[in-house]
This record gives sequence, C-alpha cells and structure tokens, in this order.
Amino acid sequence: MAFKLLALVGLACVPLAGADFYTELIAKTLVMAIFAMSLDLLVGFTGLVSFGHAAYFGVAAYAVALLSPKYEAASLWYVLPASVGLAALAALVVGIFVLRTKGIYFIMVTLAFAQMFFYVFHDTPLGGGSDGLYLNVKPTAEIAGFMPFDLDNPTHLYYFILAMLVLVYLFLARVLQSPFGRVLVGIKSNEHRMQSLGYVTFRYKLAAFALAGGLGGVAGFLYSVVFGFVTPELMSWHQSGNVLLMVILGGMGNLVGAVAGAFAFVAMQEVFSMWTKHWQLAMGLLIVAAVLFMPGGLSAVPGRIKRALQGGSAND
Repeated sequence: MAFKLLALVGLACVPLAGADFYTELIAKTLVMAIFAMSLDLLVGFTGLVSFGHAAYFGVAAYAVALLSPKYEAASLWYVLPASVGLAALAALVVGIFVLRTKGIYFIMVTLAFAQMFFYVFHDTPLGGGSDGLYLNVKPTAEIAGFMPFDLDNPTHLYYFILAMLVLVYLFLARVLQSPFGRVLVGIKSNEHRMQSLGYVTFRYKLAAFALAGGLGGVAGFLYSVVFGFVTPELMSWHQSGNVLLMVILGGMGNLVGAVAGAFAFVAMQEVFSMWTKHWQLAMGLLIVAAVLFMPGGLSAVPGRIKRALQGGSAND
C-alpha cells in the first residue's frame, strides 16, 4: 500500500516539473494503463485471452468524435457515458457470439470481430477512411454555468486522466473482491467445477466481457481527448497485441502489474525509437527476454527479490 501511495504522489507531481513533453507522455501512458487493466480483467482474472480488445477502445474513441459537434464543445457528462456505453454494448454483442468458443478458436474469433470493426471504420465514410476523424474541440465539463475543470488546460487534463486511472483501479479492485469477482477467478481456475456448483458461467463471462469492453472504452475516450484525432489503426490487431503485451509484461492477474506493464511498454517504445530506426526488432527481443527470464512479469519481481534476500540471509 505504501508503494502504491508513493507512486500516486509521484504521478501527481509530474505536471509540477513544468516539462510539457513528459506530462503528455505520462498522460498517454496512464491512458494505456487503464486500457491494460481493462484487458487484465479478461486475461488475468477470467482466463479469456482476447486478441480483439482494441475494437472497444476504438469504438469509444470514434464515438467521441462522432457525437461531438464539429466546432462546438460537447458536454463531457454526455459524451463520456455515451462513448463508454457504446463500447460496452459492442463488447456485449460480440461476447454473445465469441464466448461460445474456447481456446485458440476464442482468440481467433475475437480477432475476426475486431478486424470487422476496423474495416467498418476504415472502408466507409463513417470513420473518415484511413485519415480518421478530428476532435476539433475538447468536451466541456461545465455544469449549469460552473466549470469545475477545463480539459483544454493540459494540467487539468492530466489530473482528470490520473483521477480516472485511480477510479478504474478502485472499481476493479472492488469488483474482484466481490462474489462476482471470485466467480471469475474460479472460472479461470476450473470452469467445469464452477458449473458443477451451479454457476451459469456463460453469464459471468459475458458480464466480464462487457465490463472489460466498457473500461476499454474509458481509455478510448481519454485517448481521443488527449490527441484530438482518431484513426482506424486504434482498432487494428497490433493495437490489441500491444495491450496484451502490456498485461504480460506487468504480470497477468495483477492490476498494479498491468499499470507497470503499460509504463514499461511505452518507455521501451520511446527509448528504442530514439536509438535506432529498427526499434521494433530491439524491443521485440527485449520483450521475449523478459517473458523467458522474468516469469510472472514485473509484478513478481519484488517477491522474487524478497525471497532471494531471505534465502541469502538464511544461508548466512
């Protein structure tokens, strides 16, 4: 708990440093951390390896651009729930079909649906084709003439994203501690046993799938607000692969690990892209090495260090 509070304080101090580049970079990373936590609900806690999670991220991002007037600010209190709701609805509809499959078939069907979403926005006027759409004016948080914060202000936007990260983390932590969350963990461990105990596991998995899609939509909403434009690439298979790598790097089944994985992934992108034009190759090799030599991801490192120190003192 002390480490989490210390990390939160450190994140809260980022805008105070006065470096706009790093503030925007950390803001982007926080958005991806929310995205990673939403997928971890499926992969790490329910045992559903989805390779199409970017579809719901993209649906929410496009919803912001499509629901906002071209030259006016839409209300945050309307656009945010609407975009998240559309992402959750899309996940619910897709989940009804894909959750009837298992294993490699489930992975491939989620990918297939994500590609369908990609081409709907890529090949039709709805999504502006490959050029995407621009969000010309950020949503306004005005309530009856009162403006609690301004998303056009980079500092306000940063703290809004940080607040959303904390809320999503606390929400997921509460869900996972609830009877519903325990059933999800039980499904991952042994679905047949949960069925024998009388649980209709399909309904639980479908609820988790829709919930993960909605939380992925929160990240998609924030992405569109931060960058001011959306493209079909947000729904592409490699975007789904990137967020899956974040979860694996951080350690599946650990919300803090998902956040750490997002920070590690974005940091590697930035560092390697500055070093070489073949940064994807170097980054890929490092990720493979991390998976091979760091089982359990970043979240398992403190425990391994502690055990190593205890073992060393015992030998002494």
